[in-house]
Amino acid sequence: MKHETLSTILFLVFVAGTLGITFWASRHTKDATDFYAGGRSFSGVQNGLAIGGDYMSAASFLGIAGIIALSGYDGFLYSIGFLVAWLVALLLVAELMRNSGKYTMADVLAFRMSPRPVRTAAGVSTITVSIFYLLAQMVGAGALVGLLLGIKSDSGKMWTIVAVGLLMVIYVVIGGMKGTTWVQIVKAVMLMTGAALVTLLVLGKFGFNVSKLLGDAAAQSGKGGAFLNSGLKYGTEAQGIAGKIDLISLGLALVLGTAGLPHILIRFYTVPTAKDARKSVMWGIGIIGVFYLLTLVLGFGAAAIVGSKKISTANAAGNTAAPQLAEEIGRQIFGDVGGTILLAVIAAVAFATILAVVAGLTLASSSSFAHDLYAHVFKRGNVTDKEEVLVARLSAFVIGAVAIVLGILAQSLNVAFLVALAFAVAASGNLPAILYSLFWKRFNTAGAVSAIYGGLISAVVLVIFSPVVSGSKTAMFPDVDFHWFPLSNPGIVSIPLGFLFGYLGTVLSKEYNAEKYAEIEVRSLTGVGAEKAVQH
Repeated sequence: MKHETLSTILFLVFVAGTLGITFWASRHTKDATDFYAGGRSFSGVQNGLAIGGDYMSAASFLGIAGIIALSGYDGFLYSIGFLVAWLVALLLVAELMRNSGKYTMADVLAFRMSPRPVRTAAGVSTITVSIFYLLAQMVGAGALVGLLLGIKSDSGKMWTIVAVGLLMVIYVVIGGMKGTTWVQIVKAVMLMTGAALVTLLVLGKFGFNVSKLLGDAAAQSGKGGAFLNSGLKYGTEAQGIAGKIDLISLGLALVLGTAGLPHILIRFYTVPTAKDARKSVMWGIGIIGVFYLLTLVLGFGAAAIVGSKKISTANAAGNTAAPQLAEEIGRQIFGDVGGTILLAVIAAVAFATILAVVAGLTLASSSSFAHDLYAHVFKRGNVTDKEEVLVARLSAFVIGAVAIVLGILAQSLNVAFLVALAFAVAASGNLPAILYSLFWKRFNTAGAVSAIYGGLISAVVLVIFSPVVSGSKTAMFPDVDFHWFPLSNPGIVSIPLGFLFGYLGTVLSKEYNAEKYAEIEVRSLTGVGAEKAVQH
C-alpha cells in the first residue's frame, strides 16, 4: 500500500472520529456559556491537555523542525521562545483573566471602561491576530498534502487549503467550545505519541548519543560547524546589525506574544475555578515543554538523516522536514513498508494538529465578533444568547473564507515564521492593554483603545513593508519590492509602541474610575464576584 493511500485512510479515520465528537458535543451545547466556554466544565488536567493541543500547532511540529533542520542553532530559538512565553502567561495573565472575565479578552478590558470603543478595538485585534495565526496553519496543510499525495501543482494545494478551511468551520459551527476542546485533547495525545516515537527511533539510531547526532547533522547540513553556532539565519555578515536586531525582535515577540493570543486566553474561561486555571497552565507547560525538547531531536535528526538539501528541495521553507524524517527513519529501521506506515502516521498526526488549532482560532475570532462587536457594540447588549451564538456560527464561515484566501497566497513562507508574526501582533496590540488594565490604577478607555490600535496598526504596517511581503525570494510577493522596514519581525518596534500609545492615551485623558479599578483588582486576585459576573 502506498503511503498516500495509507495516510489518507488514517486521516479520514481521524476526521470521522473528531466529527463524531463534534456532533456529540453539539447535543450538549445548549446556551452561550456552553458554546463559548464549554459550560466551564473542564478540569485543570483536561484543559491543560487542550491548551497543549491548541498551542502545539503546525508551526511547532512542521515549522520548528524545518527551521532547525535548515538553520541549525538559530532555529532552536523558536523552541525556547514558545516555551518561555508560558511563564509570562502563568505569572501575569492566566488566573487574573479567569477571575475577571466572562467569555473573551474584551470582557476584562470593558469592565472598568466605556464598553463600546474598547470592545470594538479588542474585537478587531482578536480577529486580526487569529487570521495571522490561521494563515500559518493553512500553509502547513498545503505543504503537508503536497508531500503526502505527491501534489506539485499549486491548484492541488489550493484545494487542500479549502478542504481544511471547511472542516474547521464545521467543528466550530456544530461543536462550539466543547467539541473543539475534546478535538484538541485527542490531538494533543496523538501528537505527543507520534513525536515521541520518531524521537526515540532517531536517538536509537545514534545509540542515544546526542553529540553524534549533532555532529552528523552539521556534516549533512552542508554548513559544517557553523550549523551548530548562531548566525546562519540571523546576524549573518550580509544582514549586518539588522540581523542581530531581528533576532532580539523575534525573541521579544515569542516570549510576550502568548499572553496576548486570543485563542489561548479564552481557554482560561473553560474551567470552573481560578485554581483550575493555574493547574491547567501548569499541565500545559509540562506537556509543551516536553514537546519542544522533542522538536530539537526532530530538527537535528532531519538534518542528519534526511539532509538539508533534500529537505529544502521538497519544500524551500522546510515545512516537510518532520514527515520526511519519519519516512526515512522508518525505512532505515523497518524497511520500505515501515517507512510508508510511519510517514502515514506522522502525516495524519500533523493533519490532526492543523485541524484542532484552526478550530480553536476560528472559535476565538467568531466568539469575539459575536460577543464583543455584534452583541455589545452593534446591538448595545439588547440580544439573546441564542441570537448571539447564531451570529458566532455565521461569522465562522466568513473568517474561514478569509483564512483560506490568505493561506493560498502565503504558501512560500515558513509556518513557524508566520506564527511568530501573529505573536508580534498579539504582543503589540493585546498585551499592553491587558497588563495595563490589570495592574495600572490610572488606566482608562482612551489608553486601552490607543494601546490596541497603536500596537496593532504599527505591527501590521511594519509587516506589510518588511521583507516578508516583498523584496526577497521567499516573500509573499517575490516579484515586487516595496519594503522599507529592514526587519522580518516587527516586535522590537511595535511592542514598545503599543505600551507607549497606551501610556500616552491614558495620561492625556482625564477619565478615571477608582471604584471600578478597586473592584477588578479584588476580583482578579481573589475571584470574589467572578461567579456572579458569569451568571449575568
